Amino acid sequence: MSSGTGGGYWKDKALPSVFKHDLLKRYLPQFGGMTGSHSRDKRVVYLDGYAGEGRYENGDPASAEIALKVASFLRYGPGLTLECFFSEPQAKSFDRLHEVVQHYLARGVRAHAHRGEVDGVLNQVVQRAAQEPLFLFLDPCGLVLPKDRLVDVLAHKRPQKWPPTELLMNFSMMAVWRLGGHVRSPKGDEKVLQRFDDVCGGTWWREYFADAMASRNQEGAAEDAIEAVAAEYARRLQGRTGMLVQSVPVSHSPRKRAVYRLVFATRSPYGLWVFGDTVARARATWWQTLEEREEDDALFSMASVIRPDPKEVEAKAVPEIAENLAQLLTRNRRPVKLVEHTLEVFGSFYGQITEPVVRKAVQLLHEQGRTPSDGKGVKRTREITLYPGNLAA
Repeated sequence: MSSGTGGGYWKDKALPSVFKHDLLKRYLPQFGGMTGSHSRDKRVVYLDGYAGEGRYENGDPASAEIALKVASFLRYGPGLTLECFFSEPQAKSFDRLHEVVQHYLARGVRAHAHRGEVDGVLNQVVQRAAQEPLFLFLDPCGLVLPKDRLVDVLAHKRPQKWPPTELLMNFSMMAVWRLGGHVRSPKGDEKVLQRFDDVCGGTWWREYFADAMASRNQEGAAEDAIEAVAAEYARRLQGRTGMLVQSVPVSHSPRKRAVYRLVFATRSPYGLWVFGDTVARARATWWQTLEEREEDDALFSMASVIRPDPKEVEAKAVPEIAENLAQLLTRNRRPVKLVEHTLEVFGSFYGQITEPVVRKAVQLLHEQGRTPSDGKGVKRTREITLYPGNLAA
């Protein structure tokens, strides 16, 4: 647990954690299964760099126990090993984390709890995964590791496609908001600003807030600056690592701005596809939880009005994705395997709809006579290969 978590943080999950943990619970076993089955000794290495207590006071699993449950499932299901490393500097949180880890160690799960900052165990974890797949989950409540440190791991120590490396990281929008105030204020703390310079890999982020000061609507411009900084951070991370990077906004409610963005990085087109599908499913869980909580509070019940109708979203997505597929075939003039063109296939609906909707788009394109491919007989949508047909139909 990093600084920034209040005394009641571990009582139960806030809505942002509902989304984040559901995403982790869905994605991690797929990463472990996809990569571990091809690993040399069927082993995958996982690091939770800001593990906290591991479990909420109400008994719900936090990120550490979610990973341990996945490790147990992989061990007794497909027979794979997810070796888990957890780092937590605060004594009280570490003691509780240690108890959770010990419970799973007794069940045969391979796990290690490290008391200290993540930077102190990161090299050990990378070395342990020298010939194995590695998944890094970095979820601080404040600022994450310096950009140069991340790049050193992702681009220098782990530059290859195999064994694969993936990253899921919390980029705090609230921290950016506070730090932007330091830029705009003549009394801003330069040491604090330099700390975020390290996180961003330069002072470039300050320019966005300097521009906001010159705006007539400084408050609105500052909010725009936060989003711009987050987007530029992801773009620069992609440029410096050569990885495929996507970021997802996470908030307390539909009417509030994001408290952080989950930044995902992979070198695998399969990872990019599965992550987008998983985000859509986690988003549905977030909405469901919001509705359930609002039902308990009759004075604040707006979710049913605000939530987009999934059927309406699908009705809009199918023809748009079908057109994306047609354009792909036109540009490539050869067969197209869907998973190799994830972002082009999903378009603006990436992270909004699940992969079965893409299969419906394939069927629509087939019905229109624009491809002989109908997707039948192919178990996984992402594995469908489209063949050119009459694209002018």
